[in-house]
Amino acid sequence: MPETRYVFVTGGVASSLGKGIISASLAKLLQSRGYSVTIQKLDPYLNVDPGTLNPYEHGECYVTEDGAETDLDLGHYERFLNVPTSQANNVTTGRIYQNVINKERKGDYLGKTVQIIPHITDEIKRNIKLLGTKHKYDFVITEIGGTVGDIESLPYIEAVRQLKWELGHRAAVIHLTLVPYLSASGELKTKPTQHSVKSLLEIGVQPDVLVLRTERHLAQDIRKKVALFCNVNPRAVIQSIDVKTIYEVPVKMQEEGLDEIILEKVQLPVDEKPALKDWKGFLNKLNNAKEVVTIGLIGKYVELADAYKSIIEALIHASTYNDRKAKIELIHSESIDASNVESKLKGLDAVLVAPGFGHRGIDGKIEAVKYVRENNIPFLGICLGMQCAVIEYARNVLNLKEANSREMNHTTPDAVIDLMEDQKNVSDMGGTMRLGAYECELKKSTNSLKAYGKELVHERHRHRYEFNNEYLESYEKAGMKAAGCNPETGLVEIMEIPEHKWFVGVQFHPEYSSTVLKPHPIFLAFIKAAISEK
Repeated sequence: MPETRYVFVTGGVASSLGKGIISASLAKLLQSRGYSVTIQKLDPYLNVDPGTLNPYEHGECYVTEDGAETDLDLGHYERFLNVPTSQANNVTTGRIYQNVINKERKGDYLGKTVQIIPHITDEIKRNIKLLGTKHKYDFVITEIGGTVGDIESLPYIEAVRQLKWELGHRAAVIHLTLVPYLSASGELKTKPTQHSVKSLLEIGVQPDVLVLRTERHLAQDIRKKVALFCNVNPRAVIQSIDVKTIYEVPVKMQEEGLDEIILEKVQLPVDEKPALKDWKGFLNKLNNAKEVVTIGLIGKYVELADAYKSIIEALIHASTYNDRKAKIELIHSESIDASNVESKLKGLDAVLVAPGFGHRGIDGKIEAVKYVRENNIPFLGICLGMQCAVIEYARNVLNLKEANSREMNHTTPDAVIDLMEDQKNVSDMGGTMRLGAYECELKKSTNSLKAYGKELVHERHRHRYEFNNEYLESYEKAGMKAAGCNPETGLVEIMEIPEHKWFVGVQFHPEYSSTVLKPHPIFLAFIKAAISEK
């Protein structure tokens, strides 16, 4: 096996250009050539992880199997590569500084003055190389968050400069920029890209490849102009044009030869171009589905779809494999009440109540659950969505009118959802929940067992509150059953109503495990039920 190669992906001109998608697409192409590949994200903010960040600030918090709360780009990495990530795949400035300060307090620096260079940059480099040295990947692709020129990103770019010098031919830098189109003059403008590369050069980093985000096709003369002003081979100036779905990007990058250029840069052989048969098969199904399945996604962050990124992608995967095009209606839970719930949910083939924290929007979620339960509409509740289903059933079937979650009402007489015993003395917020993958044992003759096709599964969690087992017997007598439990603790993981067409609430987050080539079985079954409803 050759020594690990390192590819760095930086961004310029504007944020949200798609560094994560470009990184994942390159990784997919290299993986399809037989290389072992992983991707990591370096985030320049001072939070230790995204666990305490508001979704409006940063989109969803993605959870890995080992329980790390990470950036949502790790979801893209897993969905494209079908390979689990870990804590080592997401590092923030907060974690870097925390590690350095802890070392300083222990005396590891032998009394030296601790500085950005070399101590912070050395810690960044250690984290970058960790995946390559510990897990022996052929390629480690490192996405640098933020935009070149930001003060926050400077230590990371400096670390890249040092690593490029130290690693020689084993390192390559891709710089992603924007080529805007000015409709007033009818021109594509390359000046922003030139200035962005100039900022990189001032720090001492020469990009090897430029990926130009654009709404319109870039002619060869524009590419040559960019190459000339930015000291890059014209062949290494690559167009990334807008596409209908992010899953087309690996195919576009293959057409542009991105993987071949990188292999040449790091002195590895460029063999026959991979066919991407399975990937293109998925794309074919996605683009050619004629019939539509309409899913209502009910949550309190629907103004920002990135807050539910993994759920939306999991619904797309499952719909595609059921030969349907997903039409996802984002419905704000705060807009739902008893007077309008019918009109809000009218015409939906199925309803998904999303996860979340806190009491805001909870009443609307409970009203939605009541409506779909009483009208036999396929339902999937995830985490808090499952807990809303439990609360609704307690109030309207078990006649426990004040039933609630202890999270929403500390003094409720019927805490059907209660704080886990080991959480009762926890005061910190970050990284203190039930996090990561746990086992779930499925009961016979349940929708969940039919979906999975096996009795023992592993799923990822992110929550503090659980179903209160003191009420389980009452629920089961009334018709809502525990379909899956943790075999070690007895904690309820899945609740179902067998008499309903398809009513499943899961305490875990199945959306984190759905990938392009391996859609999640719970979502597949949910969409299948929605189709039968249609």
